[in-house]
Amino acid sequence: MDVMCTAGSVMRFIGGVLNKAVSFVVFSVLDLVDFVLCFAYKVADFCIEAEWRPCYCSPTKEAITSSGGKILVSEQWESKIVSLNSSKLRLEDISDTLYSRPSLVTEVSKLTVNELKKLKLDGTTMKPCKKIKKGSARSTFTINSIVVEMLQGKMVGQQLHPIPTWSDCDCKFCNSWASSSKDTLFVKAQGPKDNKAREDVIFIHGFISSSAFWTETLFPNFSSTAKSTYRFLAVDLLGFGRSPKPADSLYTLREHVDVIEKSVLEDYKVKSFHIVAHSLGCILALAIAVKHPGSVKSLTLLSPPYYPVPKGEAATQYVMRKLAPRRVWPAMAFCASLACWYEHISRTICLVICKNHRIWEFLTKLVTRNRVRTFLMEGFFCHTHNAAWHTLHNIICGTATKLDRYLDVVRDRLSCDVTIFHGRDDEVIPLECSYNVQRKIPRARVKVVENKDHITIVVGRQKAFARELEQIWNAASRSK
Repeated sequence: MDVMCTAGSVMRFIGGVLNKAVSFVVFSVLDLVDFVLCFAYKVADFCIEAEWRPCYCSPTKEAITSSGGKILVSEQWESKIVSLNSSKLRLEDISDTLYSRPSLVTEVSKLTVNELKKLKLDGTTMKPCKKIKKGSARSTFTINSIVVEMLQGKMVGQQLHPIPTWSDCDCKFCNSWASSSKDTLFVKAQGPKDNKAREDVIFIHGFISSSAFWTETLFPNFSSTAKSTYRFLAVDLLGFGRSPKPADSLYTLREHVDVIEKSVLEDYKVKSFHIVAHSLGCILALAIAVKHPGSVKSLTLLSPPYYPVPKGEAATQYVMRKLAPRRVWPAMAFCASLACWYEHISRTICLVICKNHRIWEFLTKLVTRNRVRTFLMEGFFCHTHNAAWHTLHNIICGTATKLDRYLDVVRDRLSCDVTIFHGRDDEVIPLECSYNVQRKIPRARVKVVENKDHITIVVGRQKAFARELEQIWNAASRSK
């Protein structure tokens, strides 16, 4: 027995070393591929759309905040003032992982640039900076040029790049929102008519998904009693499914929460509600619960992506590395790393898959003889790269410093029940994340579902899960 344990430990050690070695080679190659694709897309964008499309490979710029809601953006010897309307967007909403993702290419580039600067400054005398008047102290930070350009577009009410761009899908389904005068999200509502529902339930899907994740699984399986008692409201998040996909949006937490409030709470006159959220949607659910602490009756989270950040670590970078560890194995870690680390490779994936989703859906139906329902494909395909890229970074990584506060508020200010479901075999979000939430909210109940992963925690067990949700809601109603 001891020999077997020792042999197993040795094999795991060798496997770990091989995984790291192969991963280093593979991701070094991918760094170079993404670097090349950057220039390829610039040329393609210019030839097809007659303009350069900004990307986060651009060098960072120094920005100095000043009073009056303005930013002084400086690059080399030129400066310009950019007005910032704080009601639209705040800079702290933007994750630095969008433009700061250390790689082999970036490190070599930085080293080269620094050496060139040293050579250039050897015989140059630096001019002294002008003194800042007392009482007008300024803080300095770095911001990527694409963020500044998008901010400018939002402030003057312009859309920098029309939808769809050449690399996005132009089908009617993906762009049905463009023909509507409303700027609200798509919401699938089901329940008693004439406002006879006693309670509302809001469903929030996860990353690269849609409301169909709920409407095609849970909605048909709720009991007749539940259907006559509750009004179910499943929303397509901004940038996904049939909801608007604005090209000038940075898809920040504030934008997502604001448009959910407008499209669901305001339009449907929701006063109090239960929340059911999956994966990335759990972060939005917590943000909504914190803003409406007296309205939440129960909070059900599926696979919440909560990674406590150790002291001294850069929060956003730490979460990005936990979510996307730059490893080729397991397979889901590799896929997450492609989506999170490579702006242009992920755009290529969207170009191949999302733009041509009708072909993929047809082939799937042809191969399976139409035996497989394609509602999961709808969520996976129907988004733009701009929406997926910004949402991934600004919601999961960008909220790393906020989640602790949100969980503290839920623990101290909300009295509702908190229930967490997590699949034992989930390779996207580790089970430890749910236990991390429970440590912050001791009253939260963690239910581990055996032999289920990130998707099959709902899909394939929708009848059982529908009964579990009804029990949670009934218990919450009785406790009130």
